Amino acid sequence: MKKLSILFLAAIAFACSPKEESQEAETEATAEANPITEPADINPFIHHVYFYLNNPESKEDRDKLVEGLNKLAEVETIQAHYIGFPAPTDRDVIVKDYQVSWMCFFKNLEEEEMYQKDPIHLKFIEDYGHLWSTVKVYDSLGE
Repeated sequence: MKKLSILFLAAIAFACSPKEESQEAETEATAEANPITEPADINPFIHHVYFYLNNPESKEDRDKLVEGLNKLAEVETIQAHYIGFPAPTDRDVIVKDYQVSWMCFFKNLEEEEMYQKDPIHLKFIEDYGHLWSTVKVYDSLGE
């Protein structure tokens, strides 16, 4: 029993000892796998569009617009895009009178301007423009 108690105490002591070296190695490995970019290095042009459909209750129209947005995502200058719908949040400052939102990221203003003239974008407006009554656009660019 005495040997078992010593073995038990040794196991506890080992488990409670500092793991500085292994923790440092783990932190370094994580940093290498997930490099952090300084905010100054990330300065995308953000183009956020809110669509107000002619038939706001129509799931068919909403799905058709989403189909078009997925085609629009093929524009080469788009770095990333997100299609969204009003969230079920309820605060006075939240606007949720739109039906579909489209957010896309560009490297810079010049690439967003290229997007505006891209044949895919122009075809999107031609093919899907009949679905919406209003479009609101919020563009932003960091310093």
